[in-house]
Amino acid sequence: MEYNTAKKKIITKEYGRNIQQMVEYLMSIQDRDLRNQQAKSVIRTMACLSNGSKKTADFWQKLWDELFVISDYRLDIDSPFPIPAKKDVVSKPNHINYPDHRIHAPAYGKNIEKCIHQLATEADSPKKENTIKEIATYMKILYLNYNRDSVSDDLIRDHLHLLSKGKLELDKEVVLPSTKSLLAKEEEADAGKKKFKAQAKPAQPSKKKKKKKKNGYKFQNPMI
Repeated sequence: MEYNTAKKKIITKEYGRNIQQMVEYLMSIQDRDLRNQQAKSVIRTMACLSNGSKKTADFWQKLWDELFVISDYRLDIDSPFPIPAKKDVVSKPNHINYPDHRIHAPAYGKNIEKCIHQLATEADSPKKENTIKEIATYMKILYLNYNRDSVSDDLIRDHLHLLSKGKLELDKEVVLPSTKSLLAKEEEADAGKKKFKAQAKPAQPSKKKKKKKKNGYKFQNPMI
């Protein structure tokens, strides 16, 4: 008995050992016309085993590419598609570097830091002052996700000063919305979302209870 461990390693497990043996037989055929004809038969068999959809544009091209991969690119046939090169298939993809940007304040996230750095480069103007107040208000809302207790305006001022490296300052006379009002707005928004989902959800038909059929026979008391 010959065990699979002693046999040649399967190159493409999706198609199994039988397809690989068919490809090995193809390479042993001397007649080129017969080899081309048998290659089409192998492709049709591979199509039955493939998990891909035949409706995709490159379905058949992938099968022919897999045929050359199984033959270790040694099969000499007339393919209807360009024959793939081994270096293009075996070559490793380019290394993708991970972003090295360090978030200094996780409570606010990377986008707030970008907004602060961009705003710090703009010239002073009333519009810039309003934007600073809006960013500080949004920072207070985000900070409440980490700390549900009261968040002071001085804490937000200090964080804005640190994230902007001293380039942005929130005027001490500016009073941000209170913690209570921000939490109330958040609860109101959550309630609105739940109401919207409830209205958008299609109403399910009510199940009617089946009435039990009563027995038509009426019990008669023999003692009456």
